[in-house]
Amino acid sequence: MGQGMSRNIAAAGLDVRAWNRSRDKAEPLESDGITVVNTPAEAVEGADAVITMLADGDAVLETIEQVLPAAAEGTLWLQTSTIGETATARCQEKADKAGLIFVDAPVLGTKQPAEEGKLVVLASGPDDIRERAKPVFDAIGQRTLWVGEAGQASRLKLVVNVWIVSVVEGAAEALALAEGLGVDPKLFLDAISGGTLDMPYLQMKGGMMIERSFDPSFRLTLAAKDARLAARAAEAHDLDLPMIEAIAARMTAASEDHGDEDMSATFLASAPTREQPTAAR
Repeated sequence: MGQGMSRNIAAAGLDVRAWNRSRDKAEPLESDGITVVNTPAEAVEGADAVITMLADGDAVLETIEQVLPAAAEGTLWLQTSTIGETATARCQEKADKAGLIFVDAPVLGTKQPAEEGKLVVLASGPDDIRERAKPVFDAIGQRTLWVGEAGQASRLKLVVNVWIVSVVEGAAEALALAEGLGVDPKLFLDAISGGTLDMPYLQMKGGMMIERSFDPSFRLTLAAKDARLAARAAEAHDLDLPMIEAIAARMTAASEDHGDEDMSATFLASAPTREQPTAAR
């Protein structure tokens, strides 16, 4: 996602320096006029805005520690990763101590929307920096939704993620049941097609499950992480939400074997085992 975002920011006419933990993965960005650097400090020196798009809270916090000595006071820090409440609060603390302006801005979307500049930015932070952040958010997203003070966007992202993983796991179990009952699973998608129960996302993920085709737009290991973040937030706020706890456990278990496949591969943890054809003799 970071690659697509970087390209769109550069295409909008902004100067971009990029750092990735595996430099070779970032080097293709050089053909788009983006400067690829060896350290996070090199990336942020003299920058007006710093953007983090990393896998989890630990990665964000570890990286920003390397950034802080090189970032000027008053620099915008646009934190676009999904990292949950606790890590977001820690980011805010580090930004305050270093004199950075922290904007909590996780995004809705996966690899393709990131490449197309069609993410939805859930932004929260000081009101008076919205115009400063606008050129970046306009470059990476089709819409920016400002939702209050920093931290609120990450909370909203947890809520949205509960819906996303619920749809995927619900589809997985419905299709697994269909196969187990000897019902053509395509009939499930046909039965709800065009009605109030239908949605494009369900048709897309359900189709991937039926075809056992899991080219990742969003990896299962990351979906499992997002589900765990939601479950932890529910627990921290004394909420009894057994469904998200079960989904988090299921996706975490499924990611042990299928973590680098698309999140729809959670289906494989429930699907009946297909008999392998007997070779002709």
